[in-house]
Amino acid sequence: MFTHLIHFRHHPAVRSTGLLFGFFGLLFGTWAALIPFIKQKFGLDEAQLGLLLLCLPGGITLMNPLSVPILHKLGAVRSAIIALPLAAALFILPFAMPNVWLTGASLFLAGSIFSMVNVSMNTCASQIEQRLDLRIMSTCHGLWSTGAMVGSALASVATGWGLIPLVYVALVFVVETIAVLFLKNGLAGVPDEPHPATEGVKTPSGFIFPNKALWVLVAISLGTNLTEGTLSDWSAVYLREVVGSPEAIAGWGFSAYAFFMASGRFLGDALIGRFGSKPVLQMGGLVAAAGLLLAVFFQNTPTVLVGFAMVGAGVSLGAPILYAAAAKVPGMAKGAGLATMNTFAMIGFLGGPAVIGFVAKAFSLPAAFGLVACSALFWAWRAGKMEEN
Repeated sequence: MFTHLIHFRHHPAVRSTGLLFGFFGLLFGTWAALIPFIKQKFGLDEAQLGLLLLCLPGGITLMNPLSVPILHKLGAVRSAIIALPLAAALFILPFAMPNVWLTGASLFLAGSIFSMVNVSMNTCASQIEQRLDLRIMSTCHGLWSTGAMVGSALASVATGWGLIPLVYVALVFVVETIAVLFLKNGLAGVPDEPHPATEGVKTPSGFIFPNKALWVLVAISLGTNLTEGTLSDWSAVYLREVVGSPEAIAGWGFSAYAFFMASGRFLGDALIGRFGSKPVLQMGGLVAAAGLLLAVFFQNTPTVLVGFAMVGAGVSLGAPILYAAAAKVPGMAKGAGLATMNTFAMIGFLGGPAVIGFVAKAFSLPAAFGLVACSALFWAWRAGKMEEN
């Protein structure tokens, strides 16, 4: 079950690519844990916070059509090496801005680089899978989840002990920059070459209108990414304001979610190989929906943490399966399928939680989480339409 993890120990390019995912997850987990600080700093209600959170997907939407031409010009490895520390630097800005308008502008800017990191690192993993005939995508996403879990927990503990968030995110930037310098040599071994399906084929290199196969993946990804985005952006708020958990505990909701997401992803390459993509996605949707409903109907800290953990396990293999499938859609330039699906995926991941804010304002946050449970059931149903890869 764990033999596939040997590649991460002995193959420098695989190990460095996985750690790249991990350090990007650390950055995102830090942001997820500190969202309540932004909400409190400017006295935002749920709808206003939802609007502010739209700024990140706005930047991603702008950047996605440009990411693939940049990827082709610089290469996936070089793009990732440049984009990760730049993203860490830009995530400092939201905590330094004096008003909510400048905070939104800084989130928009950070989102544009967020997109570049996401497309480039997934392209690196896809190139290794296709050129070296290794199955690593799920484990790479597991390392992202591990980084997110650690980032969220550390940020919660550090700020709970009184460290100023602005100082903390500046320290994270230093860590990310040093990490990239150490990973650079290993990443040089990634086969950063044209996608074999596109050699000699003239296809658009940026955002393209999805074909039938890609539309199925897009539909599923909207459900999986809405679930991921909601837990990332609202789990700490849910624990603080609905459940009444202490400030030092609020970030542990995301950590519980990320821990079980990471665990599922470390097992994922073996599970997908044994059972296939469709059954794994369908079961994941059912488990995620059950976890969300548990958090909605039993609002105490231990039970909600269990529910969030179930959501993490259920959603864990959505992104690895969908990104791997998008990278293999026939007739597309390197990264084009990834970039196109990523555009729609980020609408669910970062734009969906903004909608959740409006639902929470109109009804309640538990009602909004119930809506996300319905989306998990939708992706479980829709997974039956996708082709095995």
